[in-house]
Amino acid sequence: MFFRNLTFFRFPVSLQKNFDSIDTALAEVVLKPVGVLEMQSRGFVSPFGRDEAALSHRVGHALWLTLGGEDKILPSAVINDALGKKIAEIENKDGRKLGGRARKRLKEDLVHELLPRAFVKPMRLNASLDLKLGFVAVDSSSRKSAENFISELRHALGSFPALPLNAEMSVRTVLTGWIAGEPLPKGFTLGEECELKDTIDGGAVVKCQNQDLASDEIKKHLDAGKQVTRLALILDDHVSFVLGEDLVVRKLKFLDGAVDQLENTERDSLHAELDARFALMSAELSRLFAALEKALKLSKPEE
Repeated sequence: MFFRNLTFFRFPVSLQKNFDSIDTALAEVVLKPVGVLEMQSRGFVSPFGRDEAALSHRVGHALWLTLGGEDKILPSAVINDALGKKIAEIENKDGRKLGGRARKRLKEDLVHELLPRAFVKPMRLNASLDLKLGFVAVDSSSRKSAENFISELRHALGSFPALPLNAEMSVRTVLTGWIAGEPLPKGFTLGEECELKDTIDGGAVVKCQNQDLASDEIKKHLDAGKQVTRLALILDDHVSFVLGEDLVVRKLKFLDGAVDQLENTERDSLHAELDARFALMSAELSRLFAALEKALKLSKPEE
């Protein structure tokens, strides 16, 4: 269950008391089966599986929440094919062309007719909340998906002023400086991946993988005026990741320095294994967030 991507949000740490009875709040917004004429359904489920009772899991100041969903799969090609046949049938019968409004109503009727027979695709979106540092880490690189999670949590709590991360300096400038030879913050080392862009809109984009970022090849791109928009980093040999100028963490991987302790301990149930993994992961996320906060001067929310 280790997260692979992180979209962060910050919230005032003074709100941590709001989570003392989080299961009671989540019970009002649990996932319900998608309705016959609905396209999707959203609600919270147990992090340990939909059949489990607990709707959250807490280890110390870390809280694990899972948003569940059901989406109807109704491809546009299927709708358009049925619509085309229906339009042709009506026009041949009536001997006239259908107008735009009539076509729109016909399409809406067809969607309602097809929805009960559509396949349902399940969805799960995990997030870890650090109630001490005041951040939410959603396991997604999609800003839209992450914001949907925050919106559902806000609905459950009634109010939740969580905001996307904001750095008090240019992230692109900082990342460019790090591969240009400026000292990295304590604990950080460079990985082998980066993305560089020209400063002009529509300019060249260079993506490098398995590349020595201190090489002359990279230096030539920097000399040409390109700036780093994504950079692979390693923190304390515990986690590797790619940090973007949008402050989204992608390709998160937990290294041997972090996971060795898991392999040296036997557990008698899946529940215990997931608990141990979340405890380890949440501790690493807290350390990573604190390191990024210091390195990039992340803005703090008003209390």
